[in-house]
Amino acid sequence: MQNSIIKEFMNKTKLSNMGMSGRKDGIPRPDFEQNPEGEFDKIALPIADSSSFPSMDVVEAIEKRKSIRDYASITMSINELSLLLWCTQGVKRIVPNAVAFRNVPSAGARNAFETFLLINNVDGLESGLYKYVALEHALLKLDINKNLAEKFTLACDEQKQVKNSNVTFIWTAVPDRMTWSYAERSYRYLFLDAGHVCQNLYLVAEKLNLGVCAIGHYDDDTMNSMLNIDGETQFTIYIATVGKAE
Repeated sequence: MQNSIIKEFMNKTKLSNMGMSGRKDGIPRPDFEQNPEGEFDKIALPIADSSSFPSMDVVEAIEKRKSIRDYASITMSINELSLLLWCTQGVKRIVPNAVAFRNVPSAGARNAFETFLLINNVDGLESGLYKYVALEHALLKLDINKNLAEKFTLACDEQKQVKNSNVTFIWTAVPDRMTWSYAERSYRYLFLDAGHVCQNLYLVAEKLNLGVCAIGHYDDDTMNSMLNIDGETQFTIYIATVGKAE
């Protein structure tokens, strides 16, 4: 039987119940990107160049795609990481004071996500927590701590692929970016958009001979706390581990 909370969510987010959006209410458009406050080292990423990797037909990538939890102890190159980030949240074009078009579909091109990275084994990068600056195709080094992998693994209910991955992608949602256009209906779109992002990760990983495992099973409050976000104006929405396929 459907839980009453689920029924309430589905009812209140029906198109017929959509309230006044921020746009119609005259609220200024939210920024395209939200980065942590404070001074952090910024690392420029190499230009994402798919031509330096073996070619793969998109249909072949779709047919081969599967979740992989076991990874080889081989270092991932920063060029591979750059391409994964570009294809999942890279900014293609900006229309000033309007939209920033990215490489994934998003309702109204609102693109409400931010990307955090738990780096475990990537060439040229210290292990730790990073944030992707999509507008600059760069990384912010947030926290270099050898115990972070263990902590994030525990937050994912001890799913060992988090600790053993080359990198774990942690996507967060900033709902104000979406509610500005779609009010309550936005919360449906956020979860749909998360699927678009992760599917791109899976398909590009196939081209790079990398394994991916999407994770929806994690402790929300713990994960949000470790990312230093409040769980309301920004919250963890999806996670995926990436590692060298054995």
